[in-house]
Amino acid sequence: MFLVTGASGMSGTLIIEEFVRNRVPVRALVRSKEKAAQFSQFEGVETVVGDMLRPETLDIALAEVHHALMISSPNELMVETQCSFVAAAKRAGVRRIVKFSGAESGIGFDPSKFRFTRMHEEIEDYLEISGMAWTHLRPSQFMQVYLREVPTIVKRGAIYLPLGDIKLSPIDVEDVAKVAFQVLTSPGHEEKSYEMTGPEALTMHDVAERISRAVGQSIEYAHISPEDRHAALLNAGVPASFVEALDEQTEERRKHPESRIDTGILKTLGIRPTTFLEFAIRNASLFRGATV
Repeated sequence: MFLVTGASGMSGTLIIEEFVRNRVPVRALVRSKEKAAQFSQFEGVETVVGDMLRPETLDIALAEVHHALMISSPNELMVETQCSFVAAAKRAGVRRIVKFSGAESGIGFDPSKFRFTRMHEEIEDYLEISGMAWTHLRPSQFMQVYLREVPTIVKRGAIYLPLGDIKLSPIDVEDVAKVAFQVLTSPGHEEKSYEMTGPEALTMHDVAERISRAVGQSIEYAHISPEDRHAALLNAGVPASFVEALDEQTEERRKHPESRIDTGILKTLGIRPTTFLEFAIRNASLFRGATV
């Protein structure tokens, strides 16, 4: 049996959909019956309610599981949450954990400055010494994060970010989900780490230009200061700890503005990397302000 934790989130849901498309049975771990409902129409998906931080709730989820893909929310409890799950999985006899991790694509990026990268590395270390087989997936920035800019795209025809002329190589989460499915369900990936990016290094002006082409109207990139973005996020109700983490990430990106491109694992697995224009066209209705 295959298990996907954090299944109701964006990444987890897309990975579950890969199992459904490939007609491979999978178990989805969610934290509530309400979240389980989203998979009710998915054939071959068994949903189990449990909490990764509470091992006593995981007996059913981990029963007869040989391979698990581990995802949890990026918050201050991520290390405790995932390390607790690793320990519970080992006790239950899980053979391998594929950790959904993260990486920055900037050349010279210092992970010690960005708290979530530090957390991922701490969890990876814990997993590697657990005695179970492991695989780390380290995607770069997701293309989907630009959907957060829809409010200003719709209202002002602009993207407001403190990124100047730096280049990033975002990856489509749907491509990451395809990698995750293949790595989880096929042998030969034990004790390996896979970093992956999109196929292009783009400035924010490039991102805005591609969204413009997708929606059929001019979208501009407007540079703002990190302080203005910090204030805007807090005013929008984003938790202060997450805003501070984004501040750290932005600071490091500004120090190392040239992004590298690494699509090796996608090509090895026969997955054609999605370009940002293709992503924008696929999500054009969302960039125009449609709701899901």
